[in-house]
Amino acid sequence: MTPRRFERVILELPGAMGFGGGDLTNGRLTAQGADDGIDGIIHEDALGLDAVFVQAKRYAEDHRVGRPDMQKFIGSLTGEGATKGVFVTTSDFSRDASDYLRRVQHRVALINGRRLADLMLTHGVGVRTRATYLIRTVDRDFFDEAEI
Repeated sequence: MTPRRFERVILELPGAMGFGGGDLTNGRLTAQGADDGIDGIIHEDALGLDAVFVQAKRYAEDHRVGRPDMQKFIGSLTGEGATKGVFVTTSDFSRDASDYLRRVQHRVALINGRRLADLMLTHGVGVRTRATYLIRTVDRDFFDEAEI
């Protein structure tokens, strides 16, 4: 998957989770190569009055997102006058990055690779249901007579 396709996939996830009213047209990718640390923006309401800024990093499992990446993202949020963000990585976050985030006023959700996979499965992004099984059993309580 190309980095740009990865960013598109990541932008679909919050929409599938209900952000932007669940309408994928309320989210947009930033210009490729000139994103200034912001890969996408999701407008939470139809008028675009409140927005969530998204950063996506496709890293190898052993390459954790560090404090410099987090500082750059917070700087980008500040530059946009934004207070909310989502930082997604296929790997994980370093302790320094997480500690730094606790000291800033911005509200940023961190999604690591494991949580990303769980959220994609839960919200049906990039997955296909192959089969559904319905198993029925006898409800014994239904047949018990209650004495009145």
